[in-house]
Formats: sequence, structure tokens, C-alpha cells
Amino acid sequence: MILRILLLVLLSTAPAHAEDVFDMHVHLHDGDASLRAYEADLASSKLTAVGFGAMWFGGPHQALQGDPAKIRADNDAGIALAKKHAAMLPIATVHPHDGQAALDEVARVAARGVKVLKIHPHTQKFDAADPRVLALVREAGNRGMVVLMDNANILPGDSEKLFNLAVQAPKTKFVFAHIGGMNFRFWNILALARTADGFFGDNIHFDISATVILLADSPLEPEFIWTLRNVGIDHVLLGSDYPQFTLGKTVEALEKLDLTAEEKAKIRVGNARRLFGIGGAGS
Repeated sequence: MILRILLLVLLSTAPAHAEDVFDMHVHLHDGDASLRAYEADLASSKLTAVGFGAMWFGGPHQALQGDPAKIRADNDAGIALAKKHAAMLPIATVHPHDGQAALDEVARVAARGVKVLKIHPHTQKFDAADPRVLALVREAGNRGMVVLMDNANILPGDSEKLFNLAVQAPKTKFVFAHIGGMNFRFWNILALARTADGFFGDNIHFDISATVILLADSPLEPEFIWTLRNVGIDHVLLGSDYPQFTLGKTVEALEKLDLTAEEKAKIRVGNARRLFGIGGAGS
């Protein structure tokens, strides 16, 4: 009887992060070796990833202008890796300045089942306000792809450019990574944008990778929570930005936020299930 009571106490005090989670933001710099290290880290954190969005680029590997053949080959390597790992959602990339070659690659990877296209204005050295970027994200949206873009707000005006891009491509769904970093306050504008008839397509989502670790337990946490609710909890996803940050640390930070259990469940996995059509009950 005492053993049974002890077991019930242990189960009732199990860490909340033992639940299912989807990681929107994983960099696999060394392919399968990086994936094995990521899975080992998940196991050590006692997390169950129902899925994770993984990209081959970032860190030492950048998808720069002028070599679409290499980008295509690396996209194929990511797709092949995902076929061996059912939980992996492959994320492809192109360079907007590669013009028709970039548009053709979007069509090609979409036909191969890729659901996410990632582009990064700073590491790929392009301006988010460039008309070629608009043409690219519209094409991705027409192909049913979600466009993931960096939003650490490295330079002044970055968030404003992304907002304008999303307004001009209302049929494309976007995920802006890092929710503006320390400029997260800007995104409260979405609460107003939704009230303007015919203006905003409500097509913006966010991953809170890195930023949630910085702001949890900080003096700015109440403002951050206020922002999450203003942008809409249904539009917020969890991401680690592995290997820079681990998913375990990210989930721990999420659990510190003064959100309801229902809100945390949506951020942890429910919203990703809905956005990407992943199996399992949504939250």
C-alpha cells in the first residue's frame, strides 16, 4: 500500500515537459550525426517529439546566391534523411536572388512533399523588402508551403519588413522565428491589424525559440505573455534552435511562463499539429 501511494505521488509530480512536443526549429549541421545527437538530447530530457522541423543549413552551411544546383542537392539530402526518420519534417531553402531557378526549386520540393521553406535575410544576404522575395513567398504559398523566416530583429526595421511581406502575400502562411527577439513588443500590432476589414490575412505564426529562454523569469515576462496572447496563442509554436539551444531548456522556459495548461499545450504541440497536418489529437 505504501509503495502504491509513493508511486502515485511520483507520477503526480512528474515534470510537465514529459508530454508530447513539436520542435519547429532544428539545425542539422552534420546530417545524420547531428540528428543522432539531437535524438540523444531528447532522450536525456525525457521528451517525446511527435515531430521536429529540421534544416540542413545554418551555422557553417549557408545557402548563398549563385549555386542553385548545390542548394538542390542539399535539399535532396534533407528529404532523404527525413524518409529514414518519421518524426522529421524536412525544411528546404532557396535563394530569392536566384530568380526562376529558385521558383523552380520551390515547385520541385513541394512536389516531393516538403511543407516548409526557410529563408534568412541576414545569413543569405538579401533584403526582405526585395520584390523577388515577395514573388518567392507567393509561389511557396501557392504550392501549399509554409514560409519560415528569421525574426530575431537583428537590424532596426526587420520586423516591420516581415509584417509588410505577410500583408502583401495573404495566401501564404508564415512562421517568424524568435518572435522578434527583444523587439517582440512590435507584434502586438497584430491585435489591431485583425480589426481592419480586408487588410490582414491572419497568416502570421511565430516560433519562440531562444526568446522564450531569455524572457522566462525576467522582468519582461509579463509583457511577453501579454504579447503571446495579443498575437494569438493559436499562432505560437515551440522551437529550440538546436544546437544553439536544447529543446529541454526551451520546454523548461515555456513551463515557467504564467500561461494556462491549455495555452502551453497549444504552443507545445497542438498548433503544429494543426498547421502541418500532423497526426494525433490537436490541442
